[in-house]
Amino acid sequence: MESMNIHVLEMPLDFGGNRHGSDMGPSAIRLAGLKETLQDLNYEKVEFSSPIEISRQEQEEIGDSKARYLKPIVKSCNLLAEKVESLVKNGDFPIVLGGDHSIALGTLAGLSSAYKDTNKRIGVLYVDAHGDFNDCTTSPSGNIHGMCMSASCGYGIPDLTNLYFEGRKIDPHNVCYVGLRDIDVGEKRLMKEAGVTAFTMSDIDRKGFAKILNQIVLFFKTHADVVHVSFDMDVIDPMFAPGVGIPLPGGLNYREALLLMEEMASTKLVKSVEIVEVNPVLDVRNQTALMAVELLARLLGKTIY
Repeated sequence: MESMNIHVLEMPLDFGGNRHGSDMGPSAIRLAGLKETLQDLNYEKVEFSSPIEISRQEQEEIGDSKARYLKPIVKSCNLLAEKVESLVKNGDFPIVLGGDHSIALGTLAGLSSAYKDTNKRIGVLYVDAHGDFNDCTTSPSGNIHGMCMSASCGYGIPDLTNLYFEGRKIDPHNVCYVGLRDIDVGEKRLMKEAGVTAFTMSDIDRKGFAKILNQIVLFFKTHADVVHVSFDMDVIDPMFAPGVGIPLPGGLNYREALLLMEEMASTKLVKSVEIVEVNPVLDVRNQTALMAVELLARLLGKTIY
């Protein structure tokens, strides 16, 4: 039996993007057998918190079109950050279920606050088709789910960069992307300026996934003491995972995504994870949520043999 406690937080927030439905993602993942799957892994304790309460979108103002729904997103992510920090300080392994990717603002703020007095370097594996590294000046849409990683690295408006506590949450040199295939022009400039490491789908095509995996594992072994995995289901090709906020052809296949999680589990560095953008409105027989459950299981140590 593993001595670590697993704690699941549900964050049904979908204010960060245009397409709604990801607020039902946590329920879909839970109904796909998450609790039973985690219990089968023989961790000491698996706990579920009540979903973080989110106001109805119809009751909220869009506000500035360059940072849509800023106030309710900041409010909700502050609540999430507080819960994540408490769990990490208690020695638990938080699993955060989104929601859209704007919830990463809260998760990363909570992790950063929990670890800031420990001198531990936080690495972030950002598994996503998109960079989420826009700011208000580069974003074509003003959707905050496309600004969460840049803000966490200290780029953007103070409301986001100073969420939960003042200052950047993550050193961009400790961030590694995999699966990128859609990056805005200004976003690309910011990512290069910040110094993140990025493996695009083109890199995977040219070098092969096995070689990229080796580079990712080596990256975290040399750049991090603890790793957070932020997994957007739209990284997987919509042929396999149709129920996502922004389906985009040319992504990872299901087996590649599973292998990535297995390799990250083998590092023994992963101490938290969030899985986002499961959208039941667009899904087929809940298959995307079922995949999310299996991905989490592999990250937490499930093996085929």
